[in-house]
Amino acid sequence: MTDTPATRPPAGRYGPEPTERSARRGRLGLVVAAVVGVAVVIWIGLNMAGQPVSWKDVGFAVDGSRSIDVTFEVTKPKEATVTCTVTALSESYGEVGVRTVDVGPADTATRRVTATVQTTELAVSGTVERCDLVDDPAGTP
Repeated sequence: MTDTPATRPPAGRYGPEPTERSARRGRLGLVVAAVVGVAVVIWIGLNMAGQPVSWKDVGFAVDGSRSIDVTFEVTKPKEATVTCTVTALSESYGEVGVRTVDVGPADTATRRVTATVQTTELAVSGTVERCDLVDDPAGTP
């Protein structure tokens, strides 16, 4: 068996041959992109970790073409009040109903809430769009 050289295209066929400088520049670009990506992930994580309110959709029950019951859980400081925006969506994901629900102080940090949303047409899904802190137990809004 004979040794064969590595298969390479003819010189200049696909542009100039890469130089050591262009290879270094490419590696540097990858390192910079990786560092920026990690920084963005950390920034997003810190912003989300700083939010004292979180929510999770649990389910929904369609009650004809006029309303939908949306069940969700809210986790917040026990003494705080939050306002949650609950939406009903049509088959084409259009908003067919919206309701604002206040979730007040409670003995536990996590509460399960069911909200009835009036709809303009048949809804096929219901979800919590957002929950915002109304009053902080420390006194800062």
